[in-house]
Amino acid sequence: MYPNTSIDSLVKDRLKRWPQCPPGLKPSRRGHDAWLRARPGTDSEYTHPFLKLPGSTRLRTLPDGLWLNFGGTPVEPYVDIFAIEACASMQNLLDKRSRFAPSTQSTLAVCPLLWLLAPITRDDPTPRWKATGVILQEPTLGFVVPVRDMRVLYGLRRQHYQGFSENQLPHAHEFFVPMEALTAFDSDKNPALQALVSRATADANFLSSV
Repeated sequence: MYPNTSIDSLVKDRLKRWPQCPPGLKPSRRGHDAWLRARPGTDSEYTHPFLKLPGSTRLRTLPDGLWLNFGGTPVEPYVDIFAIEACASMQNLLDKRSRFAPSTQSTLAVCPLLWLLAPITRDDPTPRWKATGVILQEPTLGFVVPVRDMRVLYGLRRQHYQGFSENQLPHAHEFFVPMEALTAFDSDKNPALQALVSRATADANFLSSV
């Protein structure tokens, strides 16, 4: 249905319409929410956050979609992340799953200085660093923060989605949708997609009535 070269660009174009908080996620009971959309951006991709392992200067993970929820304190900050990856092939899925696999090393989120200083949106001139709640003064350098929790949503071609759902089991941090759910116009308003995203949080592991 889609040419290989157009899937990423089409998904990113749709994700640019998504709000600062992933659609469907409710306010957390585990602390304050300070969600910011990190990817895709409206300007140079080099000025937007990315993920990496400690000590790595070359290997970076650049999800098609990335949201950061800042938490903790200025002394011990962290982020919870929600990522989206569009996978045009099964090999592409395997590669991207490996990047988010549980590891004994902590994943780091790198927030470039220009991204932190830029306004949240065109309609909200608040600099992003102020919205984090954990950066108290205007930064002069990029901000590197450990990832506490991650949830990843994978978009698969219809035939791959069908085969995966019938023969594989996702890990606890993984969620899967047909590619059409991401490429649809106003995909963030899809009630079924919102319901799935609402479960992409640690709050879903606790009894809601307590």
